[in-house]
Amino acid sequence: MDIRSIVPREENEHIPPLSPGDTVRVSAKVVEGERERIQVFEGVVIRVRAGVNGSFTVRRVTHGVGVERTFLAHSPRIAKVEVLRHGKVRRARLYYLRQLKGKATRLKERGRVPKRAAE
Repeated sequence: MDIRSIVPREENEHIPPLSPGDTVRVSAKVVEGERERIQVFEGVVIRVRAGVNGSFTVRRVTHGVGVERTFLAHSPRIAKVEVLRHGKVRRARLYYLRQLKGKATRLKERGRVPKRAAE
């Protein structure tokens, strides 16, 4: 008997389908003492892991220093994820972006993110 058959997996409805190369804006809940606030982290998705223990890693460069942060896909700490751009890439892991600097880290855009129609 497997634990996955006993406990149903709940998808986090705040996370759209992600793929490597996407530029995303992740709003994560951060607890500081007794206060809780939302911290925004914007960058390029360099890795997506699927499954029950699914996660995705986002990379950005701030003041010349590369910062990577891994988010658990099914965590209640993620308030929302917005996809800003879809990058055109040919790999599943974009670790080569770590060695690139400046304009070389830019990815071509695969397609526009569709705007939601007013209902």
